[in-house]
Amino acid sequence: MTERENRLLEDILGFVDQSNGLSGELSKEGFVTVHQSVDGKKFRFSISDLTEVLRRQDSDGQPFIQVNFSSGRKVLFTDNLVGFKPQEIGGLDMGKIPRVVTTPDLLSVFEAIEEGLSAEQVMDHEVDILKKVYQSILVGGEEVGFDLAFERKWLSRLVPCRLRVTA
Repeated sequence: MTERENRLLEDILGFVDQSNGLSGELSKEGFVTVHQSVDGKKFRFSISDLTEVLRRQDSDGQPFIQVNFSSGRKVLFTDNLVGFKPQEIGGLDMGKIPRVVTTPDLLSVFEAIEEGLSAEQVMDHEVDILKKVYQSILVGGEEVGFDLAFERKWLSRLVPCRLRVTA
């Protein structure tokens, strides 16, 4: 490991160690795994892919770090979560969703899809938009290094609840 990589790694692991909801693990092969306690998801990256770690503060004054990778990927480490940019999806107005999302957002959007499908009057257009938002978050998370294979299966398991029992 180069001196620069070592310094960047120290910045990341120092932040993670001081956080409330993140923990880190370094492998002998040069990979770092950051575990989110809120949902059990793991974010994994190679030390050799690191290019920059920037210390920042959000609008509430809470510290976070932005981690930039040589691949062009960027993530944010907050006190509890790893944030990332959602992937652009055709037909989805990206201006209407947050610029930074997290893995727990997948559950929130999935629940909204379920509610939309089970509503008295199913709004197909709204459900379709929610499915695109879900896909945007899913692909964005996978691209930065999250294993979201389980969440990828959620939509395929969802059965539309359009059949109603009438008395």
